[in-house]
Amino acid sequence: MKASFFGSFGGPEVLEYGDLPDPRPAAGEVVVDIHAASVNAADWKMRAGQYSRSIELPHVPGRDFSGVVAALGEGANDFKIGDAVFGVCEVPREGAYAERIAIRQEILARKPASLTHVQCASIGLAGLTALVSIEDTLKLKAGETILIHGGAGGVAGFALALARFFGARVVTTASSANHDYVRRLGAHEAIDYRTQDFTQLVSGCDAVFDTVGGDVTLRSFAVLRPGGRLATIASGASAPASPRPDAKSLRPKVNRDRPHLDRVAALVVQGVVPLPAIVEYPLAEAAAAHRVSEARHLRGKLVLRVR
Repeated sequence: MKASFFGSFGGPEVLEYGDLPDPRPAAGEVVVDIHAASVNAADWKMRAGQYSRSIELPHVPGRDFSGVVAALGEGANDFKIGDAVFGVCEVPREGAYAERIAIRQEILARKPASLTHVQCASIGLAGLTALVSIEDTLKLKAGETILIHGGAGGVAGFALALARFFGARVVTTASSANHDYVRRLGAHEAIDYRTQDFTQLVSGCDAVFDTVGGDVTLRSFAVLRPGGRLATIASGASAPASPRPDAKSLRPKVNRDRPHLDRVAALVVQGVVPLPAIVEYPLAEAAAAHRVSEARHLRGKLVLRVR
């Protein structure tokens, strides 16, 4: 099969495009012919060696994808060959930057007929992360106020629409060029992080969802009301210590399972969550997509076309 992979850690230039052995399904697994794969920040962080360096090389990155079932392992009977599916790999397994992947059937969901493979690939990990963060971790309620950082990104964009659907007042940070975009997604108010200090403009928030990290995470505790909670996906594997005894610091645990993926797809199909802006690259140009992702000024999602 063709794949984009790296044989050593480093910059985008270490990504190669070439042939690797086809995967074979273990018991309970299926092989999926991938049609489209999403690009996430985790992909270039893995490539750069920011995560564990104990992975086997060469390594195929990529955590979420959409495609068609091509082969069934022993005992895999949830799907039949030819079924259109999408899914998110279990950490630490990856491998979506390829023409084929073997994956447990329990963490695959059926692709809605109304969505293309490119569209479905764009909502997998982003939608799953947003859903777990907003609904399961922060437990956002109607009437509450939430500040969502990095609103133009894939995860935050999904979270904006979800929070609005739950009946919350939604404030977000984004560059001024993206203010119209984040308002279309669901933001009531947009703050230009380049020229405005969100800590001077927002206060008394019930919740903060942080996708940016760094000092933004720590400064965000100042805008919470007593008893407020902050969830971050950008500050490592565990939540940072809260500087306030009256505010919670949370790290969403984004497990992979079919019920959550089905819910993500349903929210998009029903129009509750708009599809993100999508920029496509051929699989062979994964390095170019990584350069864009690593610059961290992307609107929406990057998706690799595989077939």
